[in-house]
Amino acid sequence: MDYINEMNNLVASIDVKEYEGQPVVSSREVANNFEKQHKHVLECIENLKEGVAEKSADLFIESKYQHPQNKQWYKEYLLTRDGFSLLVMGFTGAKALQWKLKYIEAFNKMEQYIKEQKPKLPTTYKEALQHLLVQVEENERLALENKQQTKVIEKQSEVIGEMAPKAEYFDALVDNNLLTNIRDTAKELGIKERTFTEWLIQKNLCYRDKKRKIKPYANKMKYFELKEFTTAWGHSDTQTLITPRGKETFRLLLIKDGLIKDHNKQLELGLPVNEVTKSDFYN
Repeated sequence: MDYINEMNNLVASIDVKEYEGQPVVSSREVANNFEKQHKHVLECIENLKEGVAEKSADLFIESKYQHPQNKQWYKEYLLTRDGFSLLVMGFTGAKALQWKLKYIEAFNKMEQYIKEQKPKLPTTYKEALQHLLVQVEENERLALENKQQTKVIEKQSEVIGEMAPKAEYFDALVDNNLLTNIRDTAKELGIKERTFTEWLIQKNLCYRDKKRKIKPYANKMKYFELKEFTTAWGHSDTQTLITPRGKETFRLLLIKDGLIKDHNKQLELGLPVNEVTKSDFYN
């Protein structure tokens, strides 16, 4: 029982892998398991290639590996089952024999795995019909998915088409100074931007979102507009703009709260409005 367990462990430790539909093993793996220097294994393979020049490509596949420490690339060979058998034929000793048996078993397991992965071709008329039916159903499923995807794309195109005039509308209002952002609105009203922002929050007109950006409450949207835009990095966001109605409403409320001066009253008293505005803005 101990011998069987030991042999099974050896099989599990052998790294036989698939390469172009056939099992192969690295010359480095062979050198390590048979306790030989890799350069000597390479020399043996080179000598064998000279003796079987016409079939060497089917036995020994030249490859490269990267050393994990110095990151340099070095030569190795991938050995097919026959290439491995030819190479280890001259390896002697009880331990070598044990490894040969385990390699044969590892090659068998990999060949079985590769065989199981290949699609099974129908061997009878009934199997051929069943195979054809599966293919037809798969094609219909793909066609339905493509149709649904096309509908989604068309719907997105419609939404984009509907948004385009709205975006142009916002741009036109901004260009004509009918919609202004918070900074420009504060400047026009003659109040510091920070003071104006805090006042909007205090009056429950706006709030700060998770990104610390100023956004209006839903029930105060008559004073604001939200303009969607896309950054140069492809991120979508919204900008809070103030409408003419909002600007005038905020002006009257700010005058009432004593945060800005009534310019109309300044004019009635014959005071220079520009000087008052400048003084208010920088206070």
